[in-house]
Amino acid sequence: MKQLILHIPHASTYIPDFTGYLINSEALQAEIQKLTDWYTDELFSNKLDEAVIAPFSRVFCDVERFTDDLLEPMAKSGMGVLYEKTDEGKPMRQVSAGLRYEVVEKYYNLHHQRLTETVEKQLARYNSALLIDCHSFPDIPLKRDLDQNTRRPDFNLGTDSFHTPSQLAHLARQFFTERGFSVEINRPYAGTLVPLQWYHADKRVYSLMLEVNRRLYLQSGTNKRNSNYKKVQAVVQQFLDHLRNGNCYQE
Repeated sequence: MKQLILHIPHASTYIPDFTGYLINSEALQAEIQKLTDWYTDELFSNKLDEAVIAPFSRVFCDVERFTDDLLEPMAKSGMGVLYEKTDEGKPMRQVSAGLRYEVVEKYYNLHHQRLTETVEKQLARYNSALLIDCHSFPDIPLKRDLDQNTRRPDFNLGTDSFHTPSQLAHLARQFFTERGFSVEINRPYAGTLVPLQWYHADKRVYSLMLEVNRRLYLQSGTNKRNSNYKKVQAVVQQFLDHLRNGNCYQE
């Protein structure tokens, strides 16, 4: 049995420092409500795997973005590593060079250091590491989403051509479709996170993004759990168990 690494970047609602924000508390909370991957820390976490959870909101610092705006597609929409605009495209935060440096150093880099150390431990133990990039997504596209197709699947699998073996993607898709769920690969969101130290350099580091459509487990338009929450949580845990106990991600 191999322990998995669960990267959970967007579950928190905590804002450690309000420096630079241009909107009032009510507007900021509305943005957090819209963008948080609600309860992904609960849906994915378990006693067997190693969870690396960002302890602050993505509205404060998004650890899944590149820090270099030239490499980050969402930076041109004002939603790079530090969000400067709301999903509606309105000014949200004024980010000076000093603020950016401080947040990246104290929060972003510290988080990625924890993630890197976790991968290193897995490589030392197993000579491989499987990272599951854990997310949820809204049933209705956000204004800034690159994919505006309103027909969204129950589960989205994000892959990387270097770090996601085709066998792993196939197994994941089959797992959910066999249980009656709709699944798409790299739609509405594409890719999966790999720490830069191994990115496109070491095939021993495997990665798969799993995104759960919030309509499955939340009451419509809210962050309240619906009656299917426990069922969805059980299915996610069964999937992780399936990965943990099988040799399913070797080429």
